Amino acid sequence: MDTLFARITYIFDPLQNFYVHERLYRKISVALVFLFICSLGVIELNRLGLLPPGLAVILPVNHFYAVHAAFTVILVLEVISLIFVLPCSFSRALGKQFEILSLVLIRNAFKELSHFSEPLIYEGNVDKILHILANGFGALLIFALLGLYYQVQKQSREDSRQTDLFGFVASKKAISLLLLGSFIGMGSYSLCQTMRGIEHPDFLHGFYTLLILTDIFVVLVSQCFHPSAKMIFRNSGYALSTLMIRIALIAPVYYNVLLGSAALVFAILLTLASRHLFQHKM
Repeated sequence: MDTLFARITYIFDPLQNFYVHERLYRKISVALVFLFICSLGVIELNRLGLLPPGLAVILPVNHFYAVHAAFTVILVLEVISLIFVLPCSFSRALGKQFEILSLVLIRNAFKELSHFSEPLIYEGNVDKILHILANGFGALLIFALLGLYYQVQKQSREDSRQTDLFGFVASKKAISLLLLGSFIGMGSYSLCQTMRGIEHPDFLHGFYTLLILTDIFVVLVSQCFHPSAKMIFRNSGYALSTLMIRIALIAPVYYNVLLGSAALVFAILLTLASRHLFQHKM
């Protein structure tokens, strides 16, 4: 098994180092700017009727779709970052998922703009404006609570007390590699459907369902390495928080903010309770 774990680490670590490298982030940031500019240009050409009919049918004519596309790319990049964070502690991986939730809410707010006509008018768009406000302030609330969550995690010493075995970390790296392959496959299939003009649900929501199952699987794997009732309860609680996040993603506006905030408050209280248990062994 040690040989298998070593091979998994040999594959995973270079990929992680490549993705988190500062140079790659700069290149991606520049590419994102060009994507936004090109999207605006293509949409304008489509509005002027200068694109081939087959291409014009599948492309939008609203400039605000370019904003939505840019934030979708940012969200995809953050999900990939989450995959590479999964081998770290449960608490850090959960924090990353809350970061993604706040980005989803921001993305939803900008997505509402695609339903506006150009130029923007207030009449007839009151509901859309309220949705933008709800998603925007909801993202701000999640982001603020996330700061409190990270602060509580810094004060907690429970993560340092668990023995993070090489085999356990390697097992989570193997799971991350499988997730990365699934993400690339689901994203490629979704992109092909989009290019063919076929309507389909957001593949990110489907992938988040896979993440929930993965979190539960990691909890079961962790029991093999850390057979402690307190650790299992804590990790299972974090998995429950991800379930709340998933429900928040599919919930209608207003309820998504309430569910996301409840999930984050639950994670904060769970961290405080588990810290107390670790400091006072039963």
